[in-house]
Amino acid sequence: MATATVAGVAGDHGGRADAATRPGPAGTGPLRTGPAGTGPHRPGPVDGVPDPAARARVERLLARLTLAEKVSLLHGAPDPAPLGQAGHVPGVPRLGVPALRLADGPAGVRVTAHATALPAPVLLASAFAPDLARRYGQVIGREGRALGQDVLLSPMVNLIRTPYAGRNFETFAEDPLLSADLVAAEIAGIQGEGLIATVKHFALNNQEKDRETVDVRVDERTLHEVYLPAFEAAVDAGTGAVMAAYNKVGGTHAGEHTALLTGVLRERWGFDGPVMSDWSATHSTAAALAAGLDLEMPDGKHYGDALLAAVADGTVPEAHVDRAVRRVLTVMDRFGLLDAEPPARPARDAAAGAAVAREVAEAGAVLLRNASGTLPLAPGRHVAVIGPTGARPLVGGGGSAHVVPDRAARPLDTIGARAARVTYALGEDIHGKSLPAGALSPALDTEDRHVAPGETWTYDGTLTVAEDDDWTLLLHCSAEPTRRPEVRLGDEDLFPLAPGYQEYFPGGLLTRAPDGLAVRRRTLRLAAGRHRLRITARGGEAGQSFRLRRITGASRAADVAEAVRAARAADDVVLFAYEDATEGQDRATLALPGGQDRLIAAVTRANPRVTVVLNTSSAVSMPWLATTGAVLQMYYPGQEGAAATAAVLYGETDPGGRLTQTFPAADTRHPVAADPARYPGVNGVERYSEGVHIGHRWYDERGERPLFPFGHGLSYTTFAFTDPAVRPVRDGGLDVSFTVRNTGTRAGVTVPQVYVGPAPGLGLDQPVRVLAGYRRLTLRAGERREITVRVAARTLSHWDADRHDWALGTGRRVVWVGASSADLRLRTTGEVGARV
Repeated sequence: MATATVAGVAGDHGGRADAATRPGPAGTGPLRTGPAGTGPHRPGPVDGVPDPAARARVERLLARLTLAEKVSLLHGAPDPAPLGQAGHVPGVPRLGVPALRLADGPAGVRVTAHATALPAPVLLASAFAPDLARRYGQVIGREGRALGQDVLLSPMVNLIRTPYAGRNFETFAEDPLLSADLVAAEIAGIQGEGLIATVKHFALNNQEKDRETVDVRVDERTLHEVYLPAFEAAVDAGTGAVMAAYNKVGGTHAGEHTALLTGVLRERWGFDGPVMSDWSATHSTAAALAAGLDLEMPDGKHYGDALLAAVADGTVPEAHVDRAVRRVLTVMDRFGLLDAEPPARPARDAAAGAAVAREVAEAGAVLLRNASGTLPLAPGRHVAVIGPTGARPLVGGGGSAHVVPDRAARPLDTIGARAARVTYALGEDIHGKSLPAGALSPALDTEDRHVAPGETWTYDGTLTVAEDDDWTLLLHCSAEPTRRPEVRLGDEDLFPLAPGYQEYFPGGLLTRAPDGLAVRRRTLRLAAGRHRLRITARGGEAGQSFRLRRITGASRAADVAEAVRAARAADDVVLFAYEDATEGQDRATLALPGGQDRLIAAVTRANPRVTVVLNTSSAVSMPWLATTGAVLQMYYPGQEGAAATAAVLYGETDPGGRLTQTFPAADTRHPVAADPARYPGVNGVERYSEGVHIGHRWYDERGERPLFPFGHGLSYTTFAFTDPAVRPVRDGGLDVSFTVRNTGTRAGVTVPQVYVGPAPGLGLDQPVRVLAGYRRLTLRAGERREITVRVAARTLSHWDADRHDWALGTGRRVVWVGASSADLRLRTTGEVGARV
């Protein structure tokens, strides 16, 4: 295939004089691919040579469509019979083309009906088990079809570049190799059940802050070596669709980026399916369609009447419309949706889904610390369970990842089933307590207020504060955001409508009360004295219910004191800490929210046998770490999370997970710390100036010690690695062999990881080492196993920015085998490019 100019990035990287180029969008610097076959790259269309019969069927159908019918297939529209899914594309009933329903689903199918709530993808990834990722995908694929869906808007493979990114729980890892392996396996599982997968967000959508406007600048080599491999793996796995990102790349919106959507995705990788926009992320008609954006979602602002007019006046060639429709019809034909008798939809298998959900939660559980044999817990003892998510399970994150689970047990109950006695203390209030009696004048009970349809209820009074304090006022309400009660303290509206999608992408915990009422909160410093409080609530057509609550410094102190008393009285303490992430917003700090750090510090002073269970989206700081007995990272563990957590705590299963992201020691010590140009960007431009040194590579390059390294995770047993050997293989890769032995007294899980050092003599800024392979193993006590990990030629290659293609890094390379990126136990060398 011809060379194509590939993505707009900062800087001109040059190119061979004889290379044919495709001009990039105006205002972008060139980032080019090279001709196929000049490096260890996998050219060719998805699934090999296209089926001529399928192509003929699509062309016959395309020829029968009117222009209006073609255009109707290129944009979303309201669903006349919605199932709660994210999008709908009308069909063409005249010709037997069915409508498409598109559902979110990173951790289960997001519709209004019940579905299996699987653990977050980051927890799945922690298992380092592609086969498990395939079965995870199978659950989503079957349920998506069973629940009336045709297209899944998942999986997400944007790398964890910053620990603050709000959707880190929805993706896999900071490492390109691991992400590529897992996305390929999950797509195979999804699509094997007949549901079309959509890999997203192409490309460089690595944060939520300013995601719709930020302009990402990255050099050509970094783009290809770090940020594109997982997308390429998805294409190689046959993904049916691709979703373009919100952000800009080199000054051009990702959905208008000819070099990415055509040069890389289609000409280099051979993708032949549709590219859709992210929701409301289409910015033009002619430019976007010409660049390779085929489907506008969720409406037709640019691809509806505007596209019909553009074809009529010659602005858009009808051939561009045909090309886009052809891609939509091709994937529909491939999945049998155009057949006279489309594939029958299966029934849900809730029991099978639940079994996989629990297996994933157990396999991905990461034991970060285990001092003095704190874990596993012994049965028959008194356990204090502390923390809000001990009594109310945090099943999943918010936004696109929200799933209505079949069930979700409480950790308090699953632990109680194993302990002789269990007590519970809240520790950290998240939904507030009633306003103190006498605090309001005239007197008002702010619990369980009801406003009838058509009525308006008002209150104008005074809130009296006894002493200066931090107050969090919480409004629980049943109404839609646009109709929720107006609450004013002084002249300030405490709960105004949030901008953008923030009202509609709430988190999975803090924004919903146990009885289902939506929760909004506002924290402010109130001086002692009287404050005017006004409330206006309108019943509207359906009426509404609401309550007003508070959390204060005094109430927090009382909750901590109760938790300390419970800890002192118990043999063991299991303290559940949370962080509630969602699409549309990033975190501001690594610290746990609220007063949880103070709570943990107080509880560990009262009882040293404290296990902290983290239900968090990503890395958190742990100023209390040295005072704990154990720390177990469970992320968002899905509907079976309580059962899985208890099984790990009591040693019924070995904690099988390993970190897929480095946990920084502090907010000032990670790859994007203290450099706003790297994150979140300056004047709308963000520069990936760390280059190829993402994640654990940055820590190695800087000699920076993290809190916990990539790949870290403890077992209840111990393992030894011995006898390393390396031999070259014919395709330019390496086979790395070594022996693993369980040296402990019980069965357990280990994940040996293979890392490879830089190629000699290149003159490039190379990582100190890269993850080159891994293997998940379960061994009995005393069992020994020799394994061989294949290191692919691509992993040993670098992107040559002069040739715009891959080049094998030949020569003698250092090879390590370890239990994490920092725990490297074996070292040897191998010759890359040697004759075999």
